Amino acid sequence: MPFRHKIITITLLAIALGFLENAVVIYLRELLYPDGFQFPLSPIPVDLAVTELLRELSTLVILFNIGMLAGKSFSERFAWFCYVFAIWDIFYYVFLKLMLGWPESLMTWDILFLIPTTWTGPVITPLIVSATLILFALVILLHANRGVNTRIKPLEWSGLIMGSLLLILGFILDYSNHMLGHFTLVEMSRLKNPEVLEVAMQYVPARFPWWIFISGEVIILGTIWRYGRRLGKGP
Repeated sequence: MPFRHKIITITLLAIALGFLENAVVIYLRELLYPDGFQFPLSPIPVDLAVTELLRELSTLVILFNIGMLAGKSFSERFAWFCYVFAIWDIFYYVFLKLMLGWPESLMTWDILFLIPTTWTGPVITPLIVSATLILFALVILLHANRGVNTRIKPLEWSGLIMGSLLLILGFILDYSNHMLGHFTLVEMSRLKNPEVLEVAMQYVPARFPWWIFISGEVIILGTIWRYGRRLGKGP
């Protein structure tokens, strides 16, 4: 399949997955937040919480396998995964805004992810990450389409991983501080413990660690720039 047709097809698939994610969240909000989503969280049955966790894991499996099917080399597969993940995430928020009028602004706090613990942050932060993922994916895919070897070298992986760990730390820090004030890490991992869920439902976002998030973004963007510059020079 020509590259242009492939990227259009995969983009449409990612948008469709974003709508499915949006639909599930609309159902959950109708069930748990009939007056609109807000912190602190409404009580959620244990079985529903576990189901939601497994649903997110299943979504990652789908996105990962799209990348595996679309790419030829490891770097291409990784790029397609990043691309699909980013488009899915962006259009999830687009559809929420169109259908619910939410979020009220880009600084509205949201629950972003549940694996391995709860990620929270202003809506603008996952959108920035998604834009970065699209940039990285296109650097790989456009060069690969021109026959360039897009292998990611160990030093480049180090930059990407270090930046990503800082981003993750930024997303989980506020919630983790709340939970660690009541439980150990082992106790927090017991998903079916009613006490853990009760304390989790009391969480209200306090402060987002922008300096950690920005540091992670700077490292990743710097790595992408160096990587793209290397690919542009050819073999």
